[in-house]
Amino acid sequence: MYECRTAARRWVEFTIEDMDRPAVRSFVEVVEYNPEWPDHFDELRDRIWPAVRDVAAAIEHVGSTAVAGMAAKPVIDLDIVIPSRAELAVVITRLAGLGYEHRGNLEIEDREAFQTLRNQPPHNLYVCPRESIALRNHLALRDHLRGHPEDVLAYSNLKKELAVLFSHDIDRYVEGKTEFILAILAQQGFSTDRLEAIRRANRA
Repeated sequence: MYECRTAARRWVEFTIEDMDRPAVRSFVEVVEYNPEWPDHFDELRDRIWPAVRDVAAAIEHVGSTAVAGMAAKPVIDLDIVIPSRAELAVVITRLAGLGYEHRGNLEIEDREAFQTLRNQPPHNLYVCPRESIALRNHLALRDHLRGHPEDVLAYSNLKKELAVLFSHDIDRYVEGKTEFILAILAQQGFSTDRLEAIRRANRA
């Protein structure tokens, strides 16, 4: 799901929201919520979990497809949660057996990315230690939206508008969402310094 961007912009992309770079698309596509997305997540989780169940704590459905009613890019985002980095080497080996290639952290601390040619349903897979900031950001945004339908509607409308305006400019699309996302993360207790770092990086 990747066009080239700076390391700082990658950090914002993958820690505050839903890994906006589509896995199989080179343009920004936002569609209405698909009630089959949870089933797609279940299918992917059930495929992956047996290979890591003895070393991982959970597999989380994150990103906009994890929020009922949310317009989103039609790509499922999954975080495999591990107790600590000590389990990472084993998980890399287990995922390789399923056809996943380890792509490193892509300049995002404590969030390892994986890619597979078998990308159906379309998805992005990450491995995060339980205490990682990246995981905390993913879960904080998801859980807030799940409990605030008014924000789901507002955020959906914003994303659809930005996708029309910047259908071939992922940088501008991401930048256009920044203030909305920061406002939510502020409510979730993220520090002023961290929020400002995200804002600066997203405008770099």
